[in-house]
Parts: sequence; structure tokens; C-alpha cells
Amino acid sequence: MGKYEVLAKAIVDQVGGKENVQSLTHCITRLRFKLKDESKAHDDVLKNMDGVVTVMKAGGQYQVVIGNHVPAVYDDVLKLVDLAHVSDAARSSEKQKPFDALIDIVSGCFQPFLGALCAAGMIKGINALFIFFKLYTATSGTYITLNAVGDAVFYFLPIFVALTASRQFKLPEFTGLALGAALVYPAIQQTALVGAGAKPLGNIFGVDYFTTFAGVPLIANNYTSSVVPIIFIIWLASKVNRWAKKVIPELIATFFVPMIVLLVTMPLGFLIVGPIISLLTEALSQGFNTVYGISPIVFGLLVGGLWQVLVFFGLHWALIPMVMAQLGSQGWSNILGGQFAASFAQIAVLMGLMFKIYKKKDRQLILPSIISGIAGVTEPAIYGITLPRVKPFIISCIGAAAAGAYAGITNIKIYMLGGLGIFGLPTMISNGKDGTANGAIGSVINAIISALIGMAVAFILTLLFCPKEYDEVIAEETPTLKPEGANPEHIVSPASGTVLPLSEAGDAAFSEGLLGKGAVIVPKIGEIVAPFDGVVVTLFPTKHAIGLISSQGAELLIHVGIDTVQLDGQFFESFVKQGEVVKKGQKLLSFDIKAIETAGFNTQIPIIVTNTQDYSQVNATTVQTINEGESLITVV
Repeated sequence: MGKYEVLAKAIVDQVGGKENVQSLTHCITRLRFKLKDESKAHDDVLKNMDGVVTVMKAGGQYQVVIGNHVPAVYDDVLKLVDLAHVSDAARSSEKQKPFDALIDIVSGCFQPFLGALCAAGMIKGINALFIFFKLYTATSGTYITLNAVGDAVFYFLPIFVALTASRQFKLPEFTGLALGAALVYPAIQQTALVGAGAKPLGNIFGVDYFTTFAGVPLIANNYTSSVVPIIFIIWLASKVNRWAKKVIPELIATFFVPMIVLLVTMPLGFLIVGPIISLLTEALSQGFNTVYGISPIVFGLLVGGLWQVLVFFGLHWALIPMVMAQLGSQGWSNILGGQFAASFAQIAVLMGLMFKIYKKKDRQLILPSIISGIAGVTEPAIYGITLPRVKPFIISCIGAAAAGAYAGITNIKIYMLGGLGIFGLPTMISNGKDGTANGAIGSVINAIISALIGMAVAFILTLLFCPKEYDEVIAEETPTLKPEGANPEHIVSPASGTVLPLSEAGDAAFSEGLLGKGAVIVPKIGEIVAPFDGVVVTLFPTKHAIGLISSQGAELLIHVGIDTVQLDGQFFESFVKQGEVVKKGQKLLSFDIKAIETAGFNTQIPIIVTNTQDYSQVNATTVQTINEGESLITVV
């Protein structure tokens, strides 16, 4: 439990217990319960409880007003309520674009085992380092043991993801684990089938298949270390599981429901996922061949820029047949030179984020991820840090693309398949088969230069375009309260419109001053700007409200509209992120006044000094109309 465990337990008890909670969400100041029976809730007890501002009832919701720290209270209450449909309801209220939803699902699948992932990556790096310095050989028991410890998480990645994805999609965990294990079962992998001497039985859309299922061609693939296939399979299994529970009698459901899920889902997974990945891999292979024939520079740029994306979807295998063909026919290959710097571009992004991320939990991941990345193992960095934020991941791809273009220009070659990261450098020492001197290190030097190019581009772009992030308000921009007797602080208006006293706000939590003193603006322009230099402390996902703290210590809540949380972000757009440092006059939010009013909502903007208790005076202007940037509230 978190720091609000005691308060959370008291709230759950006084709303009638967890059995009385039908659903739970929160906005920027209050918990919003839907109770099965509101008569079981004790309004007076809750109103007088330390940590609760008041209780309100509106729109079928039982609202417990908490204040700016409501997200932390919500997390602790949610653990106590422990209803499966609660998190589903909360998730469904956030309308996301498909790509954003995919990123959220993938990052959510990796968060629970990031520690193990980082540890495994570091062990792989140490093992490769010891081999490089010839402390032992790749056939020694020490190497084999450490390799098993370090590689297991990555090799059996679909099993780990199956567990966490099952939690996300509400599938019984052991059913999910069975699906993940089936996906990586050795005998079903393409390399195993080919290695056992299986001959193609036919060809579909240009792709060979080696076996069938119930007479249907089954196009095999290599699923170890993959991510997306198992997420798709678990999602499908959750749908089958929900249907099976409805049609199978409860008396036999314990065994028959998981049996139906496995029998239906896994064959569909192999019959659908395998062909899709194989067809995409074949298409990419042909596409890369065409590009390489036109321009090695463009080819290197594409390989470098897309490598991490290809690995993410398990499509990097498209290049391996091309590499093997070159190595077999001429003893060297220049196809993979463009991907060498991808891990170093990722490292450079992490180094840049050290100057941007001040969230303790995330900072603890950065250094182990850098160490892992040096060895070419970037999964901890990608899934734990850069991919969830999207922009840093894109920047790493841009840096890798720049490095890949240089690799194409200088024709970087490998002479054997080998390690990743710095351990890929030995594979670039010439064997003399390309006309260069045996032992020449021209490709090694160019690979190092390409890595430095990728790192420089990625590091600079990270510093320029990634916002700062804080747990609370920390680092050098941390606002501090002025000492007693200091000069007054003038908070300018974040919006233009008509000024009303706070007592005329359309919500009692504001009008009664329960959250602090302030003013109300009826906007004439749908725009909110920063009323001072400070930091965005809170930005609610629906973008209807924002919490700021000034460089002098004033904490301000700007709430656009009354009950507009119900719009789920519709008609709102944000231009900043939580934790971002802002300057006075900087655009924060925009909103469509007419659309909000047409939807039946009041567009008043309560502007509240939430730390009113820290001041002897909080005075709002007496003018009737105001423009952005004009003095609205003075605190002393």
C-alpha cells in the first residue's frame, strides 16, 4: 500500500465497503464512485474525515473531494476495492489512438519484470566482455552457465509477456502461461523444423510451409524473443475465455474453459500469426534488396532507422537470409553495418534523459539499461524508458538512421555473425576475402565513427526536444515558498473573459472555498496560458484541468468547465506534459467553448490557489473583464 493507506481504508469503509462499489474513477480533485446503494455511505463521517474536503453527489456519482493528491489516494483505494471491472472501466474512459494504445499495452506488459530484464541484460554483457578479453572460452562451463542465466529472460520472453498480458486482458494467468510456453515450444519453431530436415510441402504467397494443422498449411516462424505475437494471442484468448465461461456449465468450467481456450486460440495463433509475420518478413526482405540495389546509403539509413522497430515486431529476420547468402558466397556482408549503431543511439538517448528525468523510479533504470545497451541488449531501455514516452524512442531511431547512412557510405562489412553492441566490433576485422589485408580494421574504425555520429545526433535531439520530468517538484526549478514578510506574488490571468467571484462557481467544492480561494473566469477565448513561471505538477488525462506551482511557491489549479471530466478529453487539447517547466504566457491548453456548451456543460473556469493556507492574504481582482496576462490574483 502507499502513503494514503489509512485514508483509503477509511474511505472504502465509509462508502459502504468494497462490496458496495460498482465502479471507481477520479478527476483532478475528487474520487468518483458509482455505488450500488448510496444509502450505505456515511456522508457526515466522510465530510469530517481528515484528508477529505467534502462529499458531493451529481450525475449518479458519489464524489469524495480530496484535492490535488487525489491520484495517489485513488491508487490506494483501488487496491482495496479490487474489482476487475474497475480498472477496465477506468481504461475504457481514456480514448486513445491505436498506436498510443499499443504502446501502453506493450509498456504495461514489461513494467512488472523490468528489474529481471535489466539484470539479465547486464549478465549477458559481462559474459560477452569476459569472452572478449579471453578470460574463458565460449565452450567453458562458466560461459554456458552465465549465458543460460542471462539469456533465459530474452529467449523465453513470450512466456513473461504472456503472464503480464494475461493480467491486462483479464485472462487466467496460468492459461496465459500455457499459451506463451506453446508459442516457444522448440519443435514448432521454424529453425527446428528446417534443422530436422523437413522439406517444404508447398508454397503460399511466396512463403514455404513445412507442416499442416488439420490439413491447413501451417507457416512456421521463430517466436522466441518476440513480443507482439503473444500479446495478440493473449488478447484473442481473453475473448475466447469470456465466451467459454458463458456457454460451459459452471460444474465443469474449471477444466473445460481453459481447454477450449487453448484448443481454439493456439491453432489460430499459429495459423494467423505465423503467416502474417512470414509474409511481412518476405516483403521486407524483397524491399530491402531492391533499396540496396538502388543505393547502399539509403539502405543503411533505413536499416539503422528501422532496426529497433523491426526487432520489436520480430521482423528483423528479413535481413538474416540476405546476410547468410553474402557470407556463404563471398565471405563477408555489408548488410548489417547500418544496424550496429542502433544500440548506441539508444544509449545516447538514455544519457540525455539523465538530464531530463528526475523521477526516482525511472532514474534507477537508466544506468543498468546503459550497461545492458553497451552489450547490445536494449530491451530494458526500450520497454522501460524510451518506448513508453514515444519521443525518445523515435529520437533513437533518427540517431541510428544518421549512423546507418554513414555505414552505407563507408561500406562497413562484417566477416562473421557474432555479438551485438561493442562485441560486434570483432566481427568486422577483415579475413582478407574482400581484397583488404587479413586483420585490417577499416570497418571497425568506421563502425566506431558511425556509433559516435548516432550518439551525437540522439543526445542532442534528446536535450532539445524531450521535456523534463519530476516525481514531485524537484531539481533546480523546484519552487520554494517566500519567507514571511516577502513581497506579494501577482498571478496573472490564464484566460480572457468575464471575471466572477469564486462564490458564483457552478460547483460547491469551488464556490464554498473548500479547495482554496481564487476566482472564476467565463472564457471568451478557448485558450489557457501559464499565469507565471513554474512547473506543471498535474495534468489530468482528460486535459480539462491542470495543476501548476510557481517559482515563488503558489500552487494553482485551473479547472476548465464544471464536470467536464465526463467529456473524456473531447474538445480539449494540451500542449504541455506533467513535470514540464513552463514560462509565463506559454500556451498550456485549448478547448472548444461552443462544443462544450452544446454538450450541456458549464464553461466556467475556477482558478484556485490550493495552498491558500500558506498565505495571509489571497485577493482576487475586482475588474469585470480580463485579458490573458493581466493581474488576476495577488497572494501575500
